[in-house]
Amino acid sequence: MPSSPPLKLLVAAPRGFCAGVERAIQIVELALEKHGAPVYVRHEIVHNRFVVDSLKAKGAVFVKELDEVPDGAQVIFSAHGVPKSIPATAQERGLDWLDATCPLVSKVHRQAERLVEQGRHILFVGHAGHPEVIGTFGQVPEGSMTLIETVEDAESVQPPVPELGFLTQTTLSVDDTADIVATLQRRFPSLIGPKGEDICYATSNRQTAVKAIAAQCQLVLVIGAENSSNSQRLREVAAREGAQARLIQRAAGIDWAWFEGVTTVGLTAGASAPEVLVQEVLDALRSRFDVTVDEVTTATEQVVFKLPRALVAA
Repeated sequence: MPSSPPLKLLVAAPRGFCAGVERAIQIVELALEKHGAPVYVRHEIVHNRFVVDSLKAKGAVFVKELDEVPDGAQVIFSAHGVPKSIPATAQERGLDWLDATCPLVSKVHRQAERLVEQGRHILFVGHAGHPEVIGTFGQVPEGSMTLIETVEDAESVQPPVPELGFLTQTTLSVDDTADIVATLQRRFPSLIGPKGEDICYATSNRQTAVKAIAAQCQLVLVIGAENSSNSQRLREVAAREGAQARLIQRAAGIDWAWFEGVTTVGLTAGASAPEVLVQEVLDALRSRFDVTVDEVTTATEQVVFKLPRALVAA
């Protein structure tokens, strides 16, 4: 029997679940334990089909809007955050609700409120239509924020007032965002920004880890969903380093034609992708190649976020 061709695999660390995602999933699981099925979840709790399907199997029901939630039911808001109108509506209807918004997204919400209280107009760097952007815009009165998606937007924006602040989505490309912010700061020298980075630690760390491996790889596989902003950014970072970069939901998404002439492959996972899917891809690679695995670690994460009191109270 012919031997399998050799393949060097560089696995990025950190990868996969971040503290905000772990907390959001735990909130759904604990709510199911406490209240029994069904528990309703507005929008995907995190952007990962495998995670959503696993929670569905346990009794979670995912809905697009609150009017799909029956009276008296338990409802959970996703990790990406929601406009203020959503919990207000849930309150009016007497729904029992829990907020699984990542604490780092909630921090951006509070920053937005403070900037508006100071009379500043906010230039918000993010992607149109992303749930996190919709949620953040929904924290402040309409017209208080302008969305900036590109350097071109930063060059052409004409804010309604001279007093300005900027904030960013937490899951952006670190490099792209730096270029956009630099453009805004050049045009508006009195622009006020957040005290620390809005781009979250997990997004930054995963991009740094991919950079550390991608230049040595001909192909980089990123496990994540098409609608996952942080996963898409990982694919872009790998491509910029010169690798053929592919986003896959799981092992079944691999096209083996990508491996033609390839001897070194990189592997990472977005912040919503569980480690079980990384292992699944590893097993698929081992079924076709003689794989040598080298894990490349650029940071160690020990962040843990508290759960809502309502779920941990005795």
